[in-house]
Amino acid sequence: MSGRARLALCAYAATLLAAGSLIPLVEGVGWLVQAAMLLGVQSGVGALARRVPLARTLTIALQALVTLVLLTLMFARDHALFGLLPGPGAVMRLGELLVAGGEDVGTYSTPAPMTDGIKLMVIGGVVLIGLAVDALAVTFRSAAPAGLPLLALYSVAAGLSDGGASWLWFLLAASGYLLLLLAEGRDRLSQWGRVFGGAARNSGGLAGVSGGSSPVRTGRRIGVLALGIALVAPLALPALDSGLLGGSGPGNGRGSGGGTISAVNPLVSLQNNLNQPDNREVMTYRSNIEDPQSLYLRILALDEFNGSEWRSSTRRLTDVPDRLPQPTGLSGDVAVTEVRTNISASRSYQQTYLPLPYPASEVRVGGRWRYEPEGRTLVGDDGQTTRGAQYEVGSLVVEPTAAQLAAAGTPPEELLREYTQVPGSLPGVVADTAEEVTEGASNAYEQAVKLQDWFASDGGFTYDTTVTSGTGSSAIARFLRDKEGFCVHFSFSMAAMARTLGIPARVAVGFTPGTMKSNGATSVGLRDAHAWPELYFEGVGWTRFEPTPSRGSAPSYTRPEVPTDSASDVAEPSAETSDAPSAAPSAEDSCPPQLRQEGGCGPSQEPGAALPTDRGTPTGTVLLVVLPAVLVLVLPLSPLLWRTRTRNRRLGSGGRTPADAAARTLAAWREVTDTAWDHGIGPDESLTPRKAAARIVRLGRLDTTAAEAVHRIAGSVEQVLYAPEPRPAAGLAEDALAVGAGLRASVGRGARLRATLLPRSSVRVVWALAERRTALAERWANRPGAGRWSARLRRLSRQHG
Repeated sequence: MSGRARLALCAYAATLLAAGSLIPLVEGVGWLVQAAMLLGVQSGVGALARRVPLARTLTIALQALVTLVLLTLMFARDHALFGLLPGPGAVMRLGELLVAGGEDVGTYSTPAPMTDGIKLMVIGGVVLIGLAVDALAVTFRSAAPAGLPLLALYSVAAGLSDGGASWLWFLLAASGYLLLLLAEGRDRLSQWGRVFGGAARNSGGLAGVSGGSSPVRTGRRIGVLALGIALVAPLALPALDSGLLGGSGPGNGRGSGGGTISAVNPLVSLQNNLNQPDNREVMTYRSNIEDPQSLYLRILALDEFNGSEWRSSTRRLTDVPDRLPQPTGLSGDVAVTEVRTNISASRSYQQTYLPLPYPASEVRVGGRWRYEPEGRTLVGDDGQTTRGAQYEVGSLVVEPTAAQLAAAGTPPEELLREYTQVPGSLPGVVADTAEEVTEGASNAYEQAVKLQDWFASDGGFTYDTTVTSGTGSSAIARFLRDKEGFCVHFSFSMAAMARTLGIPARVAVGFTPGTMKSNGATSVGLRDAHAWPELYFEGVGWTRFEPTPSRGSAPSYTRPEVPTDSASDVAEPSAETSDAPSAAPSAEDSCPPQLRQEGGCGPSQEPGAALPTDRGTPTGTVLLVVLPAVLVLVLPLSPLLWRTRTRNRRLGSGGRTPADAAARTLAAWREVTDTAWDHGIGPDESLTPRKAAARIVRLGRLDTTAAEAVHRIAGSVEQVLYAPEPRPAAGLAEDALAVGAGLRASVGRGARLRATLLPRSSVRVVWALAERRTALAERWANRPGAGRWSARLRRLSRQHG
């Protein structure tokens, strides 16, 4: 076997051995077999290209192209040209999977389910790291630096494993790297021939020894450094907990111990919550509503379906008004009763969304909270969470009749367009099944009731929380075929089917009403976590439906002759809070007989009964599970990601003091100048704000709306800079976005693409790094004794040549 063939084989083996450290982080090992196959093809293509021979850069480019084709065949075959070539459709599909996978990586707990997005990131990341190792060790014949990508792969896995990666994975990864170094050393020495005793003393022998020993010494030094970093790096990477509704403890991080309950995405731990050995109490409440079974506590709504998952759209936040506006679409003809609810959150329940009855009309809560009008949700600002919160909520009990829902008018065009969107990847069976189930329905209300009843009772579905989770198009099709799943499957599938029928739909996430306690309060535990669909009817607004059997309660307006909710005596505010988790499931004495018969009173309390494991949506805590893959795949998108983050930070809320208002004004102006820079209008620091605004309007060929927005921001900047008592204007964030829209409209498609993917203003990152480097160099030079050390280093350098 030739030296390069041996190097290629060792590079292949080293990559697979290092990739083994990811096995504990994801479910199953089938992905490793697929990655091994792709790595083998990639290595084979490199070997053939080097035998031709091709230039080094062409060899790497050919390997990368073949890798892209293989990933297209595996993940985007239906969108590829001729079922093979990665055309625009396939690239877009891969991008969608990467976006979905990036969010999954930041939310799933270990071991994470192998969703399509995570699978692409894991396999694609391993293959791309394999390409880097092959290029460094074989194509460029420098095995020592090839340990850096291998080190990154192992270090990420070590930092995210519970308690750190086991010694087995460390030994395997280190053995692979050392094997690669030995293969390179043997290859280098073989090029000089054997060095025997006497021959080693002549000049040629000395040259041979020098030529062979130098890379070996370099390899040893880098190897020792890499292995040392591999041991230390995991200490700096904190293991992540299980997410929003699931507890995190000092043990396994899955909610079995104490600690807090925290995460960002509300679907992080539906599966883990419903599978807790103890129904840990997250909040208690008192309400004057007559039928507590209709009081769902809603966290937020997921209104965007991209084919890989349902998620919440990014929307603007405002200050919480004293009185929340009238719910969208609700007319005065519908009967409405306002009720009061006093809620006390446990100190172990910590997340950024405030659970509220829907639709809330008034919220009295202390702390830093912001209001999202479209979803009518409250979001914590600047680290604010629900931990130990006590708050009072006024909410509306909307009581539409079947006749009112059946006579609902056509929704507004904008709302209809947004909330009936379905991805192109949605299988045709979803729409076909929706048409079949709703056959004979004369209006959208009858279609919705038929869908609910089909899922809840008529369709032969089984509530099973052991089913593999997933919320994408393929998961919905699989659920309709197998007819087994839990609340996430039922709600997401009904919402998707409603959208195919032209009914605006979204999915709400929160808690079912909970269980009444002996003291009159209602307890809500982890196993009350739930998801349900909301459908829009003009004149009534967003309306709850309950397709999941044995969970929650069907709304009265979907059942004939069922009494509606009404308010009773106003409840006194509850001061009690839950400081400790509940040790046992709460009783269900308040469960009505009809709901008990339907199994709608929560989890079973029979001894030894299997607890549900709702494997909801892509959420948990595998953040950075495949950091090498993220780095390699997302690197071309890093300017876009940095620019998006910077824009959101500049235009987001930043406090309420005059100084904060001034800072927001200057940040909005910086955003305008950077946006103009991205579109080819470079900044000119010598101009006043007013002249700079006129320059942007002129060179950007802005329309009237965008031009007025630029001048308003410039006027506010002059107020901040020059006025004795600055009065910054309101709405600067909206003005900055309007300027961006005007600049995009004034340029061609190529310029818009360049401004989005490769924004010129991202060079500020390089400038910032250069400034920090200079500052560190100056600080080091000014340290006491730095001059003596520098002189000593120069003397040693001269002595050793």
